[in-house]
Amino acid sequence: MEADAGLWRRLRAITGSIRWRVTLAAVAVVGAALVAGSVAMVAFLHRENDNRIRSAARLRALEIAAVLATGETPALAVDDEEEVLIQVLDRTGAVVMSSPNVSGRRAVARVEPGETTRIASTPIENEPSIVVAEAARGPGGTFTVLVARNASDESTGDVVDLLVWGVPLVLVVVGLTTWRAVDRALTPTLDKLEAAQARQRRFVADASHELRSPLATIRQHAEVARAHPERTGTAKLAQTVLDESGRMQRLVEDLLLLARADEGTIALHRGPVDIDDVVFDVAGGLRRSSSLHVDTTGVSAGRVAGDESQLRRVVQNLADNAARHARSTVRFSLSEASGRTRLCVDDDGAGVPEGERSRIFERFIRLDDARSRDAGGNGLGLAIVAEIVAAHGGTVTVATSPLGGARFEVVLPASG
Repeated sequence: MEADAGLWRRLRAITGSIRWRVTLAAVAVVGAALVAGSVAMVAFLHRENDNRIRSAARLRALEIAAVLATGETPALAVDDEEEVLIQVLDRTGAVVMSSPNVSGRRAVARVEPGETTRIASTPIENEPSIVVAEAARGPGGTFTVLVARNASDESTGDVVDLLVWGVPLVLVVVGLTTWRAVDRALTPTLDKLEAAQARQRRFVADASHELRSPLATIRQHAEVARAHPERTGTAKLAQTVLDESGRMQRLVEDLLLLARADEGTIALHRGPVDIDDVVFDVAGGLRRSSSLHVDTTGVSAGRVAGDESQLRRVVQNLADNAARHARSTVRFSLSEASGRTRLCVDDDGAGVPEGERSRIFERFIRLDDARSRDAGGNGLGLAIVAEIVAAHGGTVTVATSPLGGARFEVVLPASG
């Protein structure tokens, strides 16, 4: 039973897979095209065969009519293996002459001169025949010449037999080829989709955890204040609520920005931005809030076209990231060349391992798992930097800093 259940699950997985659906679609399309083409081809062959039979019968009937027009008696012997019989009718429809194989028989069909008909059988053979009628006028009167030829189509039947066996074989080949081609083509894509799905699940889990943490802190302090009001003052409780709600607000804003980035709807209020002023402002704030040595001697004038508030967020996030990891020094540098503005933020911390540089800009990535959340941030700062820079048509990379730590380099199109 367990083996059957496992097999059933595997079958369901296969039938529900993209490869299976694409293969079925390809086989269905090719099969429909082959069937339609086969039907059209068989119909064409059948029609051409009938036309050939009618033409041969009409030619024979006209030859006999030409002899009758001279007053002579035509030879009505059947000398063609496809020719079945010949009959000459008078004006009343009575048979006055016929080929020897239907001597004494009545007319096989009632057909007006110039017309043809198909009959299911003749007195000679139990097979379908095409009967052609032509008028003949001579000294002996007016006659109708009937010539019947075998209408069986062996060549078309052979083609039908070939198609009955060939079409399924072609569909099997198409199915196998499509399965292998789709498998090769989709394997990288499916791997990417699986990785994206895993990142999405991790993103949702991390976001939930980040939101749960301040909520738990607020709830804990509120419960303590209710149970022991003498131990917790209103001012202390209010401060805790303000701090944690602010943390939640920043996280929600970050998540909303990233969601808009995924949808390609980040709103940018573009204008000329003196990015050097932004750097000096952020560096000044870092000096006031930390004991680090903040070096801005490498900052020269630089102007870009963009959203000042979003670009300030980029510089602030890079500064915060550098401050968290620096031992003693954070350095800012800014320059313009060849229509590009280049901003570098260096620190003298541990740096970013080369193998981790490709994922440092992913969401909720913390390379130091032992770092506390307050010290390490929420793991969204660099992801937001990457999205904002990309929305401005720029790039952001990480490398080794001359100070020994990490260098984050942002390159943006210069204004004007």
